[in-house]
This record gives sequence, C-alpha cells and structure tokens, in this order.
Amino acid sequence: MVAPSKFRSLTGAGRAAERALLSALTLVGALWALEVHQLVGRAFFKEQYLGLFLALALGAVFLGVRSHARGHAHRVPWYDWLLCLGGLAVGGYVVLLYPTIAYRLGVLTPDKVWLGALAILLVLEATRRLVGWVMVGLGAVFILYAKFAYLLPGPLAGKGSTWERIAVYLYLDTNALFGLPLAVTASIVVAFIFFGQALYAVGGDKFLTDLALVAMGRYRGGPAKVAVAGSSLFGTVSGSAVSNVVVDGAITIPMMKRTGYAPHMAAAIEAVASTGGQIMPPVMGVAAFLIAEFLAIPYGQVALAAVIPALLYYLALFVQVDLEAAKGRLVGLPRAQLPRFRTVMGRGWSFLLPLLVLLYTLMIAVWQPGKAGMVAVIAALLVGAFQREDRLTLGKLLTAIEETGRVLLDIVAITAVAGFVIGVLQLSGLGFKFSFLLVSAAGGNALLLLTLTAIVCIVLGMGMPTAVIYVMLAVLVGPALVQLGIDPLGAHLFLFYFGMLSMITPPVCLATYAAASIGRADFMKAGWAGVRLGIVAYVVPFFFAYHPALLLKGSPSEIILAVITAAAGVILLGIACAGFLFRPLGWTKRSVAALAGLCLFPPPSSGLWVAANAVGLALGALLVLWERNGARLSPAREIP
Repeated sequence: MVAPSKFRSLTGAGRAAERALLSALTLVGALWALEVHQLVGRAFFKEQYLGLFLALALGAVFLGVRSHARGHAHRVPWYDWLLCLGGLAVGGYVVLLYPTIAYRLGVLTPDKVWLGALAILLVLEATRRLVGWVMVGLGAVFILYAKFAYLLPGPLAGKGSTWERIAVYLYLDTNALFGLPLAVTASIVVAFIFFGQALYAVGGDKFLTDLALVAMGRYRGGPAKVAVAGSSLFGTVSGSAVSNVVVDGAITIPMMKRTGYAPHMAAAIEAVASTGGQIMPPVMGVAAFLIAEFLAIPYGQVALAAVIPALLYYLALFVQVDLEAAKGRLVGLPRAQLPRFRTVMGRGWSFLLPLLVLLYTLMIAVWQPGKAGMVAVIAALLVGAFQREDRLTLGKLLTAIEETGRVLLDIVAITAVAGFVIGVLQLSGLGFKFSFLLVSAAGGNALLLLTLTAIVCIVLGMGMPTAVIYVMLAVLVGPALVQLGIDPLGAHLFLFYFGMLSMITPPVCLATYAAASIGRADFMKAGWAGVRLGIVAYVVPFFFAYHPALLLKGSPSEIILAVITAAAGVILLGIACAGFLFRPLGWTKRSVAALAGLCLFPPPSSGLWVAANAVGLALGALLVLWERNGARLSPAREIP
C-alpha cells in the first residue's frame, strides 16, 4: 500500500496561489544568489530578504501541505488560508519594518511579541507537517529550556527568560530564526537545488545513469555498481540522501534484485550509495555550506577537504559490492541491455559543461557558492535549449522552478527550527555549559571526546536531518574539539559525517527506510547491512580528525602516502566486512583483515604510525597470499 502524499493536489485558486508562492520562492532566491539586489541602488538588509523568503515558504506550506494524513487532499480549508496569511504577515513585517526595528530590538513592543509568538508557532506547525513530530519536539524542548532553565540542577541550570523576551529574540535576532542556517538555505542551497532540478528537466539525470551503466553494468554485480556510481554522480547535484534513494532506487533496486541480490542487500547498497551524496563534492549536503559559514572559509576549501574521505567511503562500498557479487556468483548485465559509450557521450556530452562550470567557479575562481550555483543553472538551461532530445521548453522550465520551491520547503522548515535551537543556545548560554561538560566528561582526552560526540551525533540524528544535528553540535561540541587540538575543519567534518550516518544507522534511518520500501525488503536487515557497507564512514572521521593529510592538508608526499595507506586499509576493511576474498573467510581471517585495515588507516606521520602501517601491510599481504594460494588449491570453489 502506498502512503498518501503529504502534498495536496490542488485546482483553481488554491493551485494558482500555491504555484505562485513556490515559483516566487525559487526566483527570489535565484535573484539574491546572483546579487541582483546590489544593482537596485538602495540599502537592503539581508534580514529583509530572509523575511520575504520565509513568508513565501510558510505561505506555500499551509496551502500545499496537508495538516494530517486524512486532511483535505484537493482543496485548501479555511484555517489553512488563515495560516497562510499569518505566514505572509510574520515575514512581511520584517520585510517592511526591519530597517526601523533593527536599532530597537531590545524594546519589547506588543507587535513584536505577538508576531514573534505567531512566527514560532507557524514554524513549528509547518515543520510538523513536513518533517514530523521529532523536529517539533526538539524545538519545543529548547524553547522550554530558555524559559525554565532555573529549574534544572547543577551546571545545566540557568537564569531563564520571560516568554516575551524569548518570542522577540527567536523571531528577530540575527542569531535565531533569521540566522546562519536559514541564510545559507536562502542564499546558497536554493541555487544548488535549482541546479539539480534544471539538470533533471533537460535529461541530465538520464545521462548520469547511462554513464554509470556504461562504466559498470557489464561487470559482476553490475547493477549494484551502477547504483554506487549513479548515486554518487547524482549526489553531486542533489545532496539529499532520501531524494537520491527515491530517484535512483526506483531503477537500481529492482535491477539488483533481478540479477540475484537479496532484497535487503539491494536496499542497503542503494541507501549507503545515496547517503554518500551528502559528502561527495562538488555539491554536498546543506551542512557542508554551513561548515564554510561557521569557519568563515571558502566553500571550495570544504569541498576539496572532503574529496579523499568521500572517495574512501565509495571505495569501501564498491569493494564490498564486488565481493558480495563474487560470493553469490552474480554476473553483469548482458551487453544488449547496456547503452553504448559512444551513443551516450554523443547524446549527452554537453551535460558535462554545467558541471565543469560549477567546478571552475567554485574551486578555481572561488566565487560565492550561491552565485556559482546559479551560473551552473544558467549553463544547464542553455545546454537544454539546444538538446535534440529532452529539449528545454517553457513548461519544463516552469515545472523546474516550481519543483525547486517545493523541495526547498522541507529545508526551510528544518533550518528555521535549527535557528531556534541556536537562538536558545545563545540566549541561555547553554552552548558554553554543554561544551564545558563534555570536556570535563572526557577528562581532556580528545579521543574519548570524539567517541562521545559520535555517539551523541548518531543518537540525536535518529529521525532528524543531518543539517540540524550538525548545527547543534557545531555550537555545542565544535569549540571543545578545537580546544583539545583537533583541526577546526577536521572537527566540523567529523560532526558532519556522524550527523549524516543517522541516515543509515538503525533503528531510525530514513534513507534505508525509503530504500527498503522500494525493494520490499526487511527494514532492520537492510539497516544492519547498510551499517556494514558504510563502515568506512564510522572509522575514517577519527583518523582525519588527527591526521589532516587525509583532508589534503600537508606536503604532497604526506598526502600521497596518507591516501595510499588509507585506500589499502579501506580495501582490507571491506574484505573483512564482506567475509570473502577469493573464497569465504572465517571469523579469524576476517578479524585479521580488519586489524590490518585499521593499522593502515593512519598516515605514516610518526614512528608509531609507521610501525602500525608496517604491521598492517604485513598482515594484509600475508592474508591475500594465503587466500590466493588456498583458492588455487580448491579450484571448484574459486569464483571467476
């Protein structure tokens, strides 16, 4: 049974209003990213733009999203029209009056208090409709803490604020609702979502899938390798684990099942491959843009640092997928079912141009990410205009604009609640207290603090998006990690990785749930298989936190050695997880492979790590030779 969509299918005036708000949301964001507002010739506060962005998003939510599963699916009830007007009012107030109220934020006037309370309630209700109760509960807990902090014992106790102060602060202060998370969404993320929708509108997604089929389809376990390659490619323009699963999984999961993969394994492969899109440059998840803003560094620097860990993640997945295919004697797709490389490139080579434009503007020209994303959008639309197949039409363009706005709604709601969380942390001082508590609990031990942080990330991440987990812990834990000597970028990428892992870590793992639904697989079996397949993401962050060479920081020789040893470690760890090399491996040999892999992960930066690398290399080489010879002596069990 298919679950009902949370979005309404409207007609008439409701549909016209919804389409207008969604399209305006995209177009306003696009114009801001292109810095058109600087050509107007008058001062315009960023908060005014954020007010307009929020107003359009809230209005669209209450028109287009049902209040509950059995709510009106084809018309807008009267109370949602009122909520829509309320959303336009709380945003419009900021648009019109922020230049005046900016200098009197500390004055608690009735209009600020009532509109602030309304804004908080509307954001929480929009979040409930879009994301669910977990995010609403998180926001409510922090807001209640701001009021009742004086009731808590020990170091968590605080002074507490009045309801009036809380409402105005969370509504209007630049550290709260109109703070960093919403600003990143409204000025950067909108451009990259538009880029993905533009490529989809002109057939770029089909080109990426066909390219993956050409590259991987004919090898053993070909469909699974296509899922890995295709999801990594699509992830570069999506950055959303669940949307990657929905788009790619509908094709790859049935294909994997047809060639012999168990349903739970097919679902797990797609979920892990799609989740990796959040860490795959050049376009990563929302949290990657937040990292750049928190650390005040160019986004290209963040993307460059993420290259090696992302490639290691996909290498581990690819190794295990290949060994699973060997273990099950699975073959690739027949050549007759595969597109030809010359045909694919002849029809779609031009789709590489927008990606090259994006890489150049982000990494070489170091443009602002939003502006770089919009230039890539323009390039994609121009390419689409000259396509013979899937040529861009006005209808497709309008649909892409509207769908960009629709995709943005979830992110706006999530980042708005994240703004409330940051606002409470600033207003109450909880951020400093929590950081102190964690450092004290870890006893000044950086490894223990990293371990505690990883556990907190995964536990808090159950049912919550990566961006929210990252924002919370960047404020709560980030300073403590840096204080104990962890490289700032390494610390923030560590939080990003473990926030992302909630997507594939049971019991609540949204990407795996979506993939299991498509594959009609056992959810928990798929979840634990996903943990195994994504094992590198649980291990590598601990090493790059200590060894910046894995983040491309250091001399060329240090970086090359770090990459070589880490890649060898990943392969051995993948062998251990798959339980197969040239023949099935027992638990003793799997343990040896795992130990060898872990010894090879740290770069040879000191005598201790050189010794560890030597032990890992010796154990790994011995295991491979032993198994190769054993397989030769047992030809009946050897897999071609």
